[in-house]
Amino acid sequence: MSVPAVQHFLLVFDRRRGELVDELHFGHDSKRALAAYSKAEAEHFDDPTMEIVLIGSDSIETVKVTHANYYGGLEAASKYLSGI
Repeated sequence: MSVPAVQHFLLVFDRRRGELVDELHFGHDSKRALAAYSKAEAEHFDDPTMEIVLIGSDSIETVKVTHANYYGGLEAASKYLSGI
C-alpha cells in the first residue's frame, strides 16, 4: 500500500476576529509553500493576533479535521475531542 504524497496548506488565522482569513493550497510544491509561509510571517511579524500555519497533509479535508479550531473555533474542534 502506497502512502499518499504530502500536500502543503498555508492557513492565516486572525485570533482577534476568531476566523480564518486565508487558506492557500500549494499541492506538492514545498518550496513555494515555504516561501509563502515566510512572506506571510514577515507581513504579520508585529501582529500577535495573527497566526500563520504551514501544514503538510494528504488533503484539505484532513486539515479541516486535524486543525478544526481554524474552521469554526473551539466549538468545531470540541466535537472531535468529546469522550477523550
